[in-house]
Amino acid sequence: MPRRVLQGTVVSTKMNKTVTVLVERRVMHPLYKKFIKNSKRYHAHDEENRCQEGETVRIVECAPISKSKRWTVLYGGAEDGAASASPAAAEG
Repeated sequence: MPRRVLQGTVVSTKMNKTVTVLVERRVMHPLYKKFIKNSKRYHAHDEENRCQEGETVRIVECAPISKSKRWTVLYGGAEDGAASASPAAAEG
């Protein structure tokens, strides 16, 4: 079964190697058909303490690390890889 990946905003970095990420989703109300914003906070493992409050990050599901941590912060991605590859290709 694939791991879930969510995107959210870092709202707290006060714990060591842990960040709190606020994930907002838009869901349609079943009766009124109006879109409602639902939000949930997740504790995610940040091994390098790189995240800052206000950043948009992606988190991925993982095996339980502690009582409340079941997510890990993803560093880098397709955007970062493409950006770092461009200058290297230009030099070489």
